Amino acid sequence: MASWLLNFLCLGYGVYDMSDSEKPIVYLILGAARSGRREVLADLIDVGLDETDHAAVVLSDTEAAHDLDAELPNVTRWAWQEGFIAAELPEGASHVFFVTDGRRDPVDQIEAFKAWLATQGAELARILCVINCQLAEKHPPLLAWYEAGVHFADVALLHKRDGVENKWLSDFLAHFKKKYYPCLFEYVKAGRVHNPALILAPQARRMTHVFDEEQDWIFTNAEGEEVDEEEESEGEEEIEAAPAEDPYFARKIGGRRVKELPDITKFL
Repeated sequence: MASWLLNFLCLGYGVYDMSDSEKPIVYLILGAARSGRREVLADLIDVGLDETDHAAVVLSDTEAAHDLDAELPNVTRWAWQEGFIAAELPEGASHVFFVTDGRRDPVDQIEAFKAWLATQGAELARILCVINCQLAEKHPPLLAWYEAGVHFADVALLHKRDGVENKWLSDFLAHFKKKYYPCLFEYVKAGRVHNPALILAPQARRMTHVFDEEQDWIFTNAEGEEVDEEEESEGEEEIEAAPAEDPYFARKIGGRRVKELPDITKFL
């Protein structure tokens, strides 16, 4: 049995354990293929981490080799296997940068990543979303794709802005500002960010709560109707409680997502 599957099963039976002192912190890196995520990572790791930190980068096995791979520390690969992430945390790493497949649905990967992270006994530091502004400006339907990324992200990094109209960039940022997204928006210039340490600070600023230790709960009665917590406490009828579902994780009868994203491969 593959070790990643064994870890998954062990988690279900409560026998997998790792002390807090041994837990590495993991950064999840979202973004479309060819968005410059490798060069941004090289800068973040080189400038944003201390000399005593031990960084590692986990790339998708579908990503072609790149010259920038030589600038990244301890590169390994992960694989997508029947809806699960098959990978091991690099041994000895204190900071792991897990880069998603830039040609696959990010929500599917985030849902699988959440389960994988638990099996590895690691902690999420932050989720970063690298936005290819040239791509997003050229293809307006991709706003929905990037909106999903920003929903899950603590930091959105605006990359590849050469030739992008200032009005488009202002409208793009205003779209999220009007909806009060807590995510930080930072510019990337020549593959570098202004303050890497700020970007890597493990402080949650994401809209989603799926990675929070304390979850919002939904209470429903026997008919499946949502009730408030006061009714639940009265105990006059049978009430079921379940963690609130992230809107991007929700599925219709039949299995399709309620919020379906554009196929990014059609725009690359």
